[in-house]
Amino acid sequence: MEATVPSLQTGLRPSSRSHEGEATYAAIDLGTNNCRLLIARPNGRSFRIIDAFSRIVRLGEGLAGSGSLSEEAMARTIEALKVCAHKISRRAVTHVRGVATEACRRAANCESFLARVRSETGLEIETISSGEEAVLAFKGCSPLLSVRRPRAVVFDIGGGSTELGWLRLRTGHPPQILDTLSIPFGVVNLTERYGGSRIAPEVYGTMVEEVSANLRSFAEVNGINRRVAAGAVQMLGTSGTVTTLAGVHLGLARYNRALIDGSYLEFPAIRAVSQRLASMTCEERTANPCIGPDRADLVVAGCAILEAICSLWPVGRLRVADRGVREGILAGLMQSNRQQHGRRHWRPQ
Repeated sequence: MEATVPSLQTGLRPSSRSHEGEATYAAIDLGTNNCRLLIARPNGRSFRIIDAFSRIVRLGEGLAGSGSLSEEAMARTIEALKVCAHKISRRAVTHVRGVATEACRRAANCESFLARVRSETGLEIETISSGEEAVLAFKGCSPLLSVRRPRAVVFDIGGGSTELGWLRLRTGHPPQILDTLSIPFGVVNLTERYGGSRIAPEVYGTMVEEVSANLRSFAEVNGINRRVAAGAVQMLGTSGTVTTLAGVHLGLARYNRALIDGSYLEFPAIRAVSQRLASMTCEERTANPCIGPDRADLVVAGCAILEAICSLWPVGRLRVADRGVREGILAGLMQSNRQQHGRRHWRPQ
């Protein structure tokens, strides 16, 4: 659904202006680990980002054990959402959609938390299904797919779950999602189970195998390995895990989206970096400028999920996407507005 935030701006409503370029759009992705915002305006057949915000809030911290969102996690998240609300108001946003994912899907107190968000920030956040989350993520990063290979494995490693898609690609057509899978493994809940400091090789192997076991049926039903063997499959990953690994692999002095988004990681490099990070302490990982203190304890769990995916489907290289759900939301909002005003569909570049 498309939400409005009248408490932030007097009379804020979806734009009815005939010139869509005057509209301003905002997308909020509230995940198990991160709270992210993008604000954009149409720019020809694409859009131009005019503001952004991202903060690690760990909304799902402790959720696996308690079944509920903790007071500390909710307070951190609401503070981040207040920043989002301020930016949305300052940028005079006309169309906004906020979505919550795995942590809110699982939490017994989700509804009361979202009511508190509405009361304290003016933002309307909706909890979406894992299927819709996957569609939004895949739509947001699909411009990085190539029609030269007719099939694609696309995935998004989250804080509380990992979404995977099996896509068909054809010249002159948008990517078609043939099947999706959501597995209950993300960087937060896997870290809480196995720890976040130095991980012994046998423990790391157990993590990889546990994730792999949840992927095999999906692979068999869709005949993915047969197509991988025929060289007909590409792989695209969108998550903090893959962008972090790309930055570490490149030895960047600081994270640089321009160098990461659309880059490639060869599978041997993924394995080498993953094993190196697993052998480090949190303090050692923190010293890497592409990891830092917020991700130091979580990155190894992400590496294990990524290794499971790469081991099961040995495509050979992974394309890295620093884009996903938020871009998918923006695309949907803009397309809906253009359809409403009888204009051609928006297509991401």
